[in-house]
Amino acid sequence: MKNITTPIIPVQPDFVETTKNKAINHKAICLFAATGFFWETDTYWENKKTLYPATSNEIDENHRLVSSYPYFKWNYTPKKNYSFKEALEDFTELFETIIDEQIGDRQAILPISGGLDSRTQAVALKHLGKKVTAYSYSFSGGYAESDIAKQIAKVCDFQFQEFFIPNGYLWNVIEDLAEINQCYSEFTHPRQMAVLPEFEKMEGVFSLGHWGDVLFDLGAPEHYTEKDLVQLVKKKVIKKGGLELGTALWQDWKLEGDFETYLEERIQALLNKIDIDHVGAKMRAFKSLFWAPRWTSTNLSVFEKAHPITLPYYDNRMCEFICKVPEEYLANRKLQIAYIQKRNPAVANITWEDHRPFNLNNYHYNKMPYNLAFKLGRKFRAGIQKIQQKKFIQRNWELQFVGEENERQLESYLFDQKFAEFLPSATTKKFYDKFKEEDDVFYSHPVSMLLTLSVWNKKFNDA
Repeated sequence: MKNITTPIIPVQPDFVETTKNKAINHKAICLFAATGFFWETDTYWENKKTLYPATSNEIDENHRLVSSYPYFKWNYTPKKNYSFKEALEDFTELFETIIDEQIGDRQAILPISGGLDSRTQAVALKHLGKKVTAYSYSFSGGYAESDIAKQIAKVCDFQFQEFFIPNGYLWNVIEDLAEINQCYSEFTHPRQMAVLPEFEKMEGVFSLGHWGDVLFDLGAPEHYTEKDLVQLVKKKVIKKGGLELGTALWQDWKLEGDFETYLEERIQALLNKIDIDHVGAKMRAFKSLFWAPRWTSTNLSVFEKAHPITLPYYDNRMCEFICKVPEEYLANRKLQIAYIQKRNPAVANITWEDHRPFNLNNYHYNKMPYNLAFKLGRKFRAGIQKIQQKKFIQRNWELQFVGEENERQLESYLFDQKFAEFLPSATTKKFYDKFKEEDDVFYSHPVSMLLTLSVWNKKFNDA
């Protein structure tokens, strides 16, 4: 007998067997196709499940689950008479303690974006006097994401490297990526795969900022009620073209009932498992239970391929802390902003990407008429690029799916003979044609999911 205790937010899934009868879980794959992640404990197979987060589990010698007991349940129990100043002091002490313990005397490898999560880490690492190598990456031919990261690194006196995601890198690494994430995520999201060899040249341990934006922001709009949550979840998790693809697979596999009805019933059943009355906190718990482990965590294994990883926002103590903080303190990133302003005012003065050209001190002015000049300038630059017929790259799939050589590689997977035995080629062709001829942005997700399913079918489907 073996005991496995899962974290509140698992970094990697623990798989267990449930039955001897191996069969493909078509319903789970339909949900995967629509949303880009597997739900709850689902996998590609009926007889294989993942362990539930925040549980203590007994596993027998056949790797089957014998018993499972929760040791933590998401809740909303804000401290009474708890001032924002006290919350900020508690967050400061906890966050810096976690990072100090996670990094120790090792070199920290910090990916920096223009947002707040990695910026908060940068401030903590600087305050703690850690050795840091920072980096950022941009799409070749796209917005220079690294500009803000460079400024943060310079203020913090970190070493800094800038990477560019190249056209067509995916086809050289797709088989390796499938082995790393076992096809539990589509392949254009983990762009870090493009620079994995560069990661391997670095020294130290990654400090990753995943999930900070969910824990430290409003869980749901203030006017939402319990009955609004199913539609809110649908809005958040279904990707463009995802519902159409999930429905098509459901019909191709002749599954009973209607896919959208099944999706809504599944969402409601998962929401019913969360005993929280506060709508925002309940939504945050839903995401942390069912989205973080199966979506956000899936490609952390790419980083782990190069070096050990640490995730301060995933720490059990951080999850427990969040449950005690009033929602109004979490909303609009108040705690993180106040922390950065207190610990490193110079970093607070650097542009916040979501509110360009404003920073953490004046982002409230990101509204008319204060942002008019910036908006007009952006429209002017877009107009010049259109006249010059320059394609401004905003998404990874634009570098991996568009162009003659990319199309040749993509089609070799989409129209593979073995894949046609798993899914009718007419369905694949329908979505690929819509991607090429109707709306490439809307249908990029279905094409990427079909690519993922084709690779999984080729490498792992021996049913």
